[in-house]
Amino acid sequence: MHVTRDFSHYVRSAGEGVQHIDLAVEGVHCAGCMAKIERGLSAIPDVTLARVNLTDRRVALEWKAGTLDPSRFIDRLEELGYKAYPFETESAEVAEVAESRFLLRCLGVAAFATMNVMMLSIPVWSGNVSDMLPEQRDFFHWLSALIALPAAAYAGQPFFRSAWRALSNKTTNMDVPISIGVILALGMSVVETIHHAEHAYFDAAIMLLTFLLVGRFLDQNMRRRTRAVAGNLAALKAETAAKFVGPDEISQVPVAAISPGDIVLLRPGERCAVDGTVIEGRSEIDQSLITGETLYVTAEQGTPVYAGSMNISGTLRVRVSAASEATLLAEITRLLDNALQARSRYMRLADRASRLYAPVVHATALITILGWVIAGASWHDAIVTGVAVLIITCPCALGLAIPTVQTVASGAMFKSGVLLNSGDAIERLAEANHVIFDKTGTLTLPDLEVMNAADIPADIFELAGRLALSSHHPVAAAVAQAAGARSPIVGAVEEAGQGVRADADGVEIRLGRPSFCDAEALVGGATLDPEASVVAFSKGAEKFILSVRQGLRPDAQAVIAALKARGIGIEILSGDREPAVKAAAHTLAIPEWRAGVTPADKIARIEELKRRGAKVLMVGDGMNDAPSLAAAHVSMSPISAAHLSQATADLVFLGRPLAPVVAAIDSARKALHLMRQNLWLAIGYNVLAVPVAISGVVTPLIAAAAMSGSSILVMLNSLRARSASREMV
Repeated sequence: MHVTRDFSHYVRSAGEGVQHIDLAVEGVHCAGCMAKIERGLSAIPDVTLARVNLTDRRVALEWKAGTLDPSRFIDRLEELGYKAYPFETESAEVAEVAESRFLLRCLGVAAFATMNVMMLSIPVWSGNVSDMLPEQRDFFHWLSALIALPAAAYAGQPFFRSAWRALSNKTTNMDVPISIGVILALGMSVVETIHHAEHAYFDAAIMLLTFLLVGRFLDQNMRRRTRAVAGNLAALKAETAAKFVGPDEISQVPVAAISPGDIVLLRPGERCAVDGTVIEGRSEIDQSLITGETLYVTAEQGTPVYAGSMNISGTLRVRVSAASEATLLAEITRLLDNALQARSRYMRLADRASRLYAPVVHATALITILGWVIAGASWHDAIVTGVAVLIITCPCALGLAIPTVQTVASGAMFKSGVLLNSGDAIERLAEANHVIFDKTGTLTLPDLEVMNAADIPADIFELAGRLALSSHHPVAAAVAQAAGARSPIVGAVEEAGQGVRADADGVEIRLGRPSFCDAEALVGGATLDPEASVVAFSKGAEKFILSVRQGLRPDAQAVIAALKARGIGIEILSGDREPAVKAAAHTLAIPEWRAGVTPADKIARIEELKRRGAKVLMVGDGMNDAPSLAAAHVSMSPISAAHLSQATADLVFLGRPLAPVVAAIDSARKALHLMRQNLWLAIGYNVLAVPVAISGVVTPLIAAAAMSGSSILVMLNSLRARSASREMV
């Protein structure tokens, strides 16, 4: 029976006659896998893009519309040795969790077997130089075999399966020499045990697997922490809208059925599905997802609105200017996708290294075996020497050099209030020499403060706070919090876009716009912070003005000074109003700043700095910062940031202080130094150990001990990352 596969549901248009699909690919572990997949898929005629994202094991494919069936890509990936299926965020996460649990089980089995085999090996090592009987030695060897063989068969599955897929497709990867070394060591151990030899290598083989699984598990676990951003962004999109099909008749239709020029109804509590302009009605809208501003914006005739904005109070009629994939929200999505697909220098270096490692190791081991046979050695001795070369050249120390430092450094960062969200964030953060800050919610606190609360009579301020409890506006919430109000005024009425009013002891009280409270004259005569929001309160003939703003984070000035002391360039890029940005820049002594910038402007500035050689750290929150966070060399967000920004950012910092930014940079720089040390230790070990192994002096057991020793040395050096942070200067 012929089964057809229809993947058209997962295909979307990429514009200009190009179609796009994302596929989840299993078994992608290194840059070599990425290069093989990209080369294999790019060779298909009419494919215009094949890009692998190693973080979430996703391949993005684009091709000329109408020329290819997406199922062909899945077939091609199967030919290359990889199982693939259409990418869906939820299913991809389930697969990642399952793989993480499987690796942990394999690691547990290998570690348990290693401990037991080592307990049996120590008496053999001691007995070989004393008076152990051959029968006793054989008994310990067979017990080791009974533990090591089934344990290796189970724990080695991640490597054996990967190696088998590669060999089945007539290619190699880094798991091939690992698998050969383990299997040969176990096979030779059985042969040696049968022939009553003094040495067996069960301990070497199972210990090798344990160390390799530690590295593989750490690597996979770090990748899992980076979420699929596209899925989070999709959740912000409204799928339908209320479209006017007559003068007073509306119909709920899919966004795809809406065109520019149509009129839609936006009701209170709804998220806008289109870009457009208000033609009728008055309300307040939350555009924080687009602009990063926490204050609601008054929407009235002529006010632009964007997809993703939330309507708060009144009903609006909106004339559509863009819908579906043409909205600003869709543009941000595309910018984000493009930034996430950028390939780092480290990835390219890993790509080249992975292509060289497997053939070099295989060739070295084979030449060693043939060389010893030609020199007159027996095949047995030659193979033992070849196995020693395979084991001693195992990239265990090299594989642990980076993830062990990452693990220790991430623990140190956590103590400083920083969480990692990307596996290679530490390396990139250490290279940062220029920081771009967003203002709202980043340099400033996410909550509002009443700046002149002390100037208001206590009884008046308390009454204003109680009235503020009846409003949902964030400015009112700030007044209520500052006043410590607990019980609202009974019978209060809120007027959309104006304020809230009530009667208190027979006197009308109002809180809201100065015009609503008849207090406009006070605004003109008051000396107010230029970046503050103004709210008025009236009690009969008494009028008061409250100045409400987001205050700078308490240690912002000290942090900026500390960054300058470390030779790091600083600037502010914000979508906020010019007076607000200028005031913050002046207070923090940051000469370079720009206000009113769009997401595309931020991307352009980051690209300009990149061309100058700068390594940019972007620190921001809000959905408008998501593309620039992804485009920067490295990025950070406060924990109060929009969910999308946290998913995009490489690091997230906790609490009200800004100090974690400096602590993270210090930790990262120390960690990168240790990573480089570890790499040199691993390389130096191979430079010294490989010639010794080729010379035949080293047995597989000694090779395993040397390999383990180099790994332990690397891990001990990594522990120095625990005390990386410096005091701010």
